Formats: sequence, structure tokens, C-alpha cells
Amino acid sequence: MPYENNNEYFKGRGAQINTHSKFSSIRYVKEHIEGIDEELYEHTATQLIDTYPKSIVSKSESPDLRFMYSVNPYQGCEHGCLYCYARNSHEYWGYSAGLDFERKIIVKRNAPELLEAFFNKRGYSPHPIMLSGNTDCYQPIERKLGITRELLKLFLKYKHPVSIISKNNLIVRDLDILEPLARLNLVHVSITINSLNESLRQKMEPRTVTANSRLKVIQALSKAGIPVHLMIAPIVPGLNSDEIPALVRAAANEGAKAASFTLVRLNGVISEVFTDWLHKAYPDRANKVLNMIASCHEGKLNDSRWGTRMKGDGKIAESIHSLFAIALKKYMPDNQLPDFDLSHFLPASGRQTSLF
Repeated sequence: MPYENNNEYFKGRGAQINTHSKFSSIRYVKEHIEGIDEELYEHTATQLIDTYPKSIVSKSESPDLRFMYSVNPYQGCEHGCLYCYARNSHEYWGYSAGLDFERKIIVKRNAPELLEAFFNKRGYSPHPIMLSGNTDCYQPIERKLGITRELLKLFLKYKHPVSIISKNNLIVRDLDILEPLARLNLVHVSITINSLNESLRQKMEPRTVTANSRLKVIQALSKAGIPVHLMIAPIVPGLNSDEIPALVRAAANEGAKAASFTLVRLNGVISEVFTDWLHKAYPDRANKVLNMIASCHEGKLNDSRWGTRMKGDGKIAESIHSLFAIALKKYMPDNQLPDFDLSHFLPASGRQTSLF
């Protein structure tokens, strides 16, 4: 049944199912539907779950990532993007990668204290840290909690380089911190936009701001002297792959200095979440889109090959890479951000103190 006419479709949510967690011994199934007195997948409100980890900075060994260190103040994301690779990680917390991922948000309340302790470790040398890298640090709850803002205050206090990726316009709230960081070449911002089609955005990224709002973010950041990178992620063949030139042009017009993209890959239970959604939202083209995705990953939706998993291969992937290269050459030929300046870092042990 099409999305518009499906009464069981959870509008305002991305996932339409709660997939089984591989770490759970309990599985919910609808074997005898006539005996169920209530909905198995109820449309519940977002729940915040406080946690106090012992560390906050994660180190990545992936050769596919440009950053080695990242900080994620939140796990789970209310944006509800169908394709999000972070969905799988929600299972480690005991929740589903489906609906639970976007309605059970884990909040790391002590993230600022942990980051400051990390900066003050004996012998620490600064490395650019990605904020967030897993789930969006400016997702809706940040407006109320402000944990990301407190983290940014520490990056400025210690003059430590930080790279931010987001698709939420809340980031402009923190221009008063980002501007002085930019003057010291200590910040890069990536804004994710993968479609200018508002109908597609509402279905694929239900609780994100519009593409037009994100373009305004690029404009505001660029005018403030903050280097902005456009992340087109992910490209889904048959859904948004034709929009690459328009996206690069629109971002360049607003001041973005660089761009990159990733091809969608549906690892783990994400394939189940995405496939279920696709058949409900776009039943007329679901099989074609899934076959095109698989053709970019050796015939599978799942792709774990280093160096290839985010780029894809095959004829369709090659055509997407060519289209992106042409768009870059035309609208963003320089395609680079300024280097970080690591010389400003000043840990507490190096600060001048007064005896009076």
C-alpha cells in the first residue's frame, strides 16, 4: 500500500519496524494476529536515557574515514534517517536499530567533563576531533540540553581543532563560538544534504530540517568565515542520484568550499529497515532501487570492503562518480578546506597561573 494511503505508516518516523537485536534473546513476532489486543509497534514519544560513560573520545582505525578521533554526545538520533549506518550501533545498548534508534536517545551527560580530562592527559598532542561522526550532535534534543555547545566551549578554551558534521540548522546558534575557532583555523563544518526534493526528504529523513534551511546554514557559516564542506550522503541510485549537479551548484552558490559524497550501503539490519520503508514509501520502484544499490556492491546490499564500501563499484557507481566529478569541475573546482592549525593548543598544564 503506498505511503500516502497507508494508515499503518508512522508519519514523523523513519523506520516502520523494530528490528530484532542480535544481542537480545527475546524476539517479538506476530504469529497469531487475532490474539493481539494492542499494537505491536506503537508510535511512542521520544525517550531520553541518561548515561555517564567513563570516556568520550573514540578512536577509529577505519582507512575509509578522514578523521581518527570522534566525540558523540548522543547515541540514537531523532532525525530518523532510514539509511543511517549508526542504527546498527544502537543494538550494543540493548535496543533495536529500527524504531528504537530514533525514539530512545542515549544522552551522555558527563561528555564535557570527560573531554576536558582528555585534553589534560599528560603528553597529549592535539589531533582534529570529529563532532559527532556517528549520530548528529545537533539533533532536536540539543536545543534543550546544550551538551554540544558545552563541548564547543572546551574546544575554544583549549584552542583544539574540531570538525563538525550535521544536517540541523541549530548549529547557527553557536556562531559566537565557531567564529573565533575559525579565525584560528580550528574548525571545519560539513553540512549534509542529499536531496532538494522536499517530498523525498520528508520520507527519507522525516525529522530533519529542509534542504533550503541547510543551504541557509551554509550561507550563514560561510559569511562568518567558517569553512564549509558539502556532504552528499548517501547517494541512493534511483532516488537522488540525478540531483548531484544541482546540490553541488546550490552549495557552492551559498559559499561551500568543498564537497564529497558516499554511496548508500545497507549493512546489518539497516537493509531490513530500509527495504521495509522503501516498499511502503515507493512501492512502484522499490525493487529497481534495491537492485541498483546491489549492483554497486557486488550484487549485495551489504558491503564491508575497505576502500570500496562507501564508494561502490560497477557501471552505476562509475556513472555517479563521473557525474560528481563534472559537477565539481564546473561549480567547485578548488574543492578544499584550509588546513587545521595545531599550534594553538594549550592544555591546563601549560596555562600561566597566578600566585595571588
